[in-house]
Amino acid sequence: MTDLAGLRAAAAQSRAQAGLAQRGMPRDRPEAPDVKFASQLRAQTVVRDGLEFYQVEGYASTYERGYDMWDFFGPYTEIVSAGAADKTLAASPEVVFRFNHAGTPMAGTRNGRLELWSDEQGLGQRALLNPKRSDVQLLVQAIEDDDVREQSFQFRITEGVWSPDYTEYRINAFDLDRGDVGPVTYGANPHTSVAARSGEFLASIPNLPPLVAREAYTLLSQRADLAAPTATRHLAPAAPQTPAPQPHTDPQGRSLALLRTQLLVQKSDDED
Repeated sequence: MTDLAGLRAAAAQSRAQAGLAQRGMPRDRPEAPDVKFASQLRAQTVVRDGLEFYQVEGYASTYERGYDMWDFFGPYTEIVSAGAADKTLAASPEVVFRFNHAGTPMAGTRNGRLELWSDEQGLGQRALLNPKRSDVQLLVQAIEDDDVREQSFQFRITEGVWSPDYTEYRINAFDLDRGDVGPVTYGANPHTSVAARSGEFLASIPNLPPLVAREAYTLLSQRADLAAPTATRHLAPAAPQTPAPQPHTDPQGRSLALLRTQLLVQKSDDED
C-alpha cells in the first residue's frame, strides 16, 4: 500500500528545495481541473414568464473544505477560500451549465437562465432547464432518483498561496469566465489531470498486466531525472585509502532496483 503521508512529506520537501515561490501555483497543475464537490442537488418545476422550466439548484463548490490534488512533486491538499468567487462574479462571467462538463449546454448566464452566487457555504448555482429537451429530462430523472447528487465547476486560479510547509495550497481567487458548472456522476475528489491521477497509478502498480508494467518500466528508465543511481545515498564513509564504492549499476548504467523490476516483470510475463 502506498504511504500517502510519506509521499506528502517528500513532495513538500521537494517543493521547498526547488525554491518554489510561496505564492506560485502548484507546478504542472492544470489551469481548469475538474474539481468535484459533494452538494445536495434539488430539482423542481417552476413557471417563469409564462413558460415552464425545470429548476436545478445546488452548490458547485464548497469553501474551506480540503480535497486531494497532485502536482509535479506529489500530493498536497487544496482549499478554496471563503469569498474566492466574489471577484469573478462581480465581473459577470460567461458560464454555462451542463452535465459532467460535457455535451450541449443546458443553460447559461448569457441567456439569463443560469444564476450564480457566493455565500458563506460556497459557490451556488440555480439553472432553468428546458423540459422539452431529452437530455434535461434524463438529468432531472437521475436527480429525482438520487443517482446524481453532486456538482462541480471548472475554473482558473488567479490568486493562491502555499502554506509555509508546502503541504497545502489555498485558492484565494479564481476566474469562472468561459467555464462551466453543473452536476457530475461522482464528487469529492479531482480525477481528470494526469497529475491528479498519479495516486491511482501508484496504487495500481502491483496489479499492472505484464505488458503494461514492462512498457512503464521502459519509459521510466528513459527519464533523465531517474538515471542517477540512488543506492549510494546512505552508504557509510569509506575507510581511509579505500576506493569509494562504485554505484550499483550494470555496464549499461541501470540501477539494480530497475534491473530487479525488469526481472520481476519478465518473470510475470513468462508465467502468463
